[in-house]
Amino acid sequence: MPEYTAAGELVLPKKFERWVYMGSPLTPHGLNNGKANFPEFHNVYIQPWAYDEYKKTGVFPEGTILFKELQLTIKGKYPDGSRDEPSGRGYFPGKLNGADVSVKDSKRYADTQNWGYYNFNHGEPKFETAKLRPIGECAQCHIDGAKKDMVWTQFYPRLDQ
Repeated sequence: MPEYTAAGELVLPKKFERWVYMGSPLTPHGLNNGKANFPEFHNVYIQPWAYDEYKKTGVFPEGTILFKELQLTIKGKYPDGSRDEPSGRGYFPGKLNGADVSVKDSKRYADTQNWGYYNFNHGEPKFETAKLRPIGECAQCHIDGAKKDMVWTQFYPRLDQ
């Protein structure tokens, strides 16, 4: 379950890398005129118990945490930022670059459709705690475009029921 400080900041979830991996969307600068809003791989994880409950019911339970670890791409040699590797031309993961976290809690985040959004740095190391982000910074994009319950399930086949 999510942990908060006395001041209401979210504590960086522990051992998230052991959670269920959902996928890694990528919107690199090279395909977005050099100005992608989120130029990293988004390695997304969900707690195992929340994933199991979602698969059973089709509903994200209270206390669900979606952990998005950001990971830059290795510098490419082509104008679009891609590079050649033994497997072929593409985009390849480089250094870690912080994390964004969303938490479902219908009481705490009633004014943002039951989800709160936090940034633990867009760089390394990740912050130990983070403040709730304003609605216009994260929640509004989820309200406008996420497929189901404020989550971009359309990008994660394991969630897109």
